[in-house]
Amino acid sequence: MKTFLDLYISWFKMGLFTFGGGYAMLPMIQREVIQKHKWATEDEIMDYYAIGQCTPGIIAVNTATFVGYKIKGILGGIVATLGVVSPSLIIISLISALITNFSELEIVQNALKGIQIGVCVLMFVAIQNLIKKGVKNMPSWIIFIAAFILSYFTNISTVILVVIAGISGYVISTYGKGEAK
Repeated sequence: MKTFLDLYISWFKMGLFTFGGGYAMLPMIQREVIQKHKWATEDEIMDYYAIGQCTPGIIAVNTATFVGYKIKGILGGIVATLGVVSPSLIIISLISALITNFSELEIVQNALKGIQIGVCVLMFVAIQNLIKKGVKNMPSWIIFIAAFILSYFTNISTVILVVIAGISGYVISTYGKGEAK
């Protein structure tokens, strides 16, 4: 029972204190899931993010579900998922009741601008960490650069890019010189 409570509380905190979604949440996931509770490794979290990118839904919710399922099966997945979405449901309910009264206030608009800047910084740090952990050799750099260029300059779906990158990594590590392992 304690593990279920820990799952819920940890994911609730991450959902409550992280603005900007899954990538902005990565530093807190690293602290809570990897370092504090040791529920997953960095490689597993990267895998969950990759799978979460390809599956329907929000990356943070998918990651919570994967971690919860790994720790306590289906019920663990449900508990972690409820933990990460509960803050949003509560906050959105409160905001929707008050938004018409406060949305035009300068202090609210300035606070949201500050939050946007903070989210940009969190996303930058998360992306930097993902690059350090995932881009380790020349074939992975080539896949990274190609995926970045395609995502930036074309309208190709992110899901398709992730699938192509995954297939490319598999083919290179299986049939290439073995450098991508």
